[in-house]
Amino acid sequence: MKTRVLALLLACALLLGLTACGGNGSSTASSAESAPVSEPASQAESEPAEPDSKPASDGQTYTVGICQLAPHPALDAATQGFKEALEEKLGGNVEFKEGNAGGESNNCIPIVDGFISENVDLILANATAPLQTAASATSEIPILGTSVTDYATALGIDNWTGTVGGNISGTSDLAPLDQQAEMLHEMFPEAKKVGLLYCSAEPNSVYQIEVVGEALKGLGYTCENFAFTDVNDISSVTQSACDACDVIYVPTDNTAANNAEAIANIVLAEKVPVVAGEEGICGGCGVVTLSISYYDIGYMAGEMAYDILVNGADISEMAVQSAPKVTKKYNEANCKALDITPPEGYEPIATE
Repeated sequence: MKTRVLALLLACALLLGLTACGGNGSSTASSAESAPVSEPASQAESEPAEPDSKPASDGQTYTVGICQLAPHPALDAATQGFKEALEEKLGGNVEFKEGNAGGESNNCIPIVDGFISENVDLILANATAPLQTAASATSEIPILGTSVTDYATALGIDNWTGTVGGNISGTSDLAPLDQQAEMLHEMFPEAKKVGLLYCSAEPNSVYQIEVVGEALKGLGYTCENFAFTDVNDISSVTQSACDACDVIYVPTDNTAANNAEAIANIVLAEKVPVVAGEEGICGGCGVVTLSISYYDIGYMAGEMAYDILVNGADISEMAVQSAPKVTKKYNEANCKALDITPPEGYEPIATE
């Protein structure tokens, strides 16, 4: 009897041991099979994919350096147009690095050098001095100019064909110079002598004076150049021009733009009208201008930048673009002060 009971107990113990071993094996196999499936699922839940915030165009973000010569309404408008064009096309996928030289050409050097060290994707050079600085500093990074009157003069190019080549292109702020001369003749047909007032340190101003001077001579005027070298002699040179001339012409000139109030104080007191090459200068010291929109040429430069950055356009083959339209405008306050009534077809310059 004891033997049978002992045998029965041994059999039960053996059965329980086998069941336990089978349970452990089944658990291990289940873990091995389920781990590859469950673990990635858990990872996907804890680390969701980042949303795609990049533009649908090419899935990249861009850094653009902007070097502006001076704080001035015309240059400010060009920068605004450029930025808005790119922001419209790229949304939040463009970062702007901005530097303002405060009217000092030498200040452009560290600004542009900073852009190069940061390896920006493109440089906007707003005005002639920033363009010249950027052109000297890099032949690799694409450079677009804006608010530049004549690229051939600014960059020393002979036999101009409309394309700079290399890594440079952009937009021009030049309103047709022959039409500016004709506008002066329309306003002041009885005048005899025109004073050409400009900064001799600005190559584009020298170019404009040469072209406008020839056009005015062809219309029967006697012309005399009155060149100032910097802000220190602008008042004395303006006074000399007033003493000698019936009308003064001021081209698109950055130094004159930054000191339009100083010019106005003299010409208005002397009752000598100024015809200006652009709206910003006219708004300060002029009576009439053949105006372009600096916002428009900045916006055009922004469209060119997008074409280069996203579409892979070859900047060396991109022709310099001009403003799509020009408008005859007058300074209402200055015209009233000088008892001048513009003919039909002139628009008043907007004032704040």
